[in-house]
Amino acid sequence: MRRTTRDSIIPILKLGEFLLVSIQIDLHDRMAEQLQQDILERVSQTQARGVLIDISALEMVDSFIGRILADTARMAATLDAEIVIVGMHPAVAITLVELGLSLGDVKTALNLDEGYTLLEELLKEREMGARTQQEEESTEESNDSDSD
Repeated sequence: MRRTTRDSIIPILKLGEFLLVSIQIDLHDRMAEQLQQDILERVSQTQARGVLIDISALEMVDSFIGRILADTARMAATLDAEIVIVGMHPAVAITLVELGLSLGDVKTALNLDEGYTLLEELLKEREMGARTQQEEESTEESNDSDSD
């Protein structure tokens, strides 16, 4: 029987245009894979523009969980959503570095407040970049039609 996001062990809450995922239990591999699927389904269903993943309750993140988090962020980016991981304990950061595991382009923040602010800033930068690109394309089209 297939689980749905409604059956998730880890709740995924909608907060404006963002999703909030607060992991309050230790993740095992299967649970991490299910969480990844649940997050991506919720991003798609709600068209969320960002996801805050709170890992402050996790004392340990192994290489598999770290890879799942990084992969989830890349997958969410293809769905046009940013992911920010908040609440990482120093021991978790040390473990990730010792394992040689990079979270890639995944943004991190110390707490939910900073993570929320970071998500807002990331989205503003992206909107400004898209607007600038549209203006440049419009200028190029105008120049092309003038030269004809």
